[in-house]
Amino acid sequence: MDEIEWWEFDSPAEMAEQVAGDIGFVIESAIEAHDGARIALPGATIPDEVYAALAKRSDLDWSKVTILPVADRLVALDDAASTFSKLDGIFGSKGAKLVSLVDESALGDYREAGRLADARLALIDWPLDLVCLGVDDDGHTAGLLPGPDFDRAVAGPRERRAVGVRPDPMPNDNPGERITLTAAAISSARAVMIVLAGTQRRERLEQAIKEGPLSSLAIGRVIGELDAAIDIFWSAE
Repeated sequence: MDEIEWWEFDSPAEMAEQVAGDIGFVIESAIEAHDGARIALPGATIPDEVYAALAKRSDLDWSKVTILPVADRLVALDDAASTFSKLDGIFGSKGAKLVSLVDESALGDYREAGRLADARLALIDWPLDLVCLGVDDDGHTAGLLPGPDFDRAVAGPRERRAVGVRPDPMPNDNPGERITLTAAAISSARAVMIVLAGTQRRERLEQAIKEGPLSSLAIGRVIGELDAAIDIFWSAE
């Protein structure tokens, strides 16, 4: 890990404008550098205002932007719990290309679904230009949840970009198997930002940073893998 820079805001709306501006800058720079931008975005762990502000950026050439979820529930693509569906609804109409981590032919086999996601991601030029991460109240990020697949997701072969995971214990508020980018895929990105709101999530993140690469929290393991600087955007609300 090279450097961490914190950006603090009084409200999610204020933070959203800055985050959207920074994501837009990464997109513009990537398009200028290699005629396309490839970014990974989270689902419910960051304030909705961030995507609302980003979607207003009509100056961006969305036709040259590829977006994929950092993780997704193993559900049908039109399911209300699908992160792909959420991102497609916001950015698909702008002209962006959305790539799903979920292959509906493998909804009943999370490990096969992870293998298919990894094969699909191999068709994308790597590394990603940006990975944006959220953090939940327990310090989890992406789909890197405790369970039998945790080590495979955070410390597996570096060439593996996606895996299927079955959380254990299963989260009460958001149950279900996941497909997630691996820690290696996330850490290979040219830029990484973390967006979070609330005191509890900040405390979890600060704990993970203090623990370093041996942290019991997924976000700490990811940060410990990074060579690039990290921008952290935090709102008190």
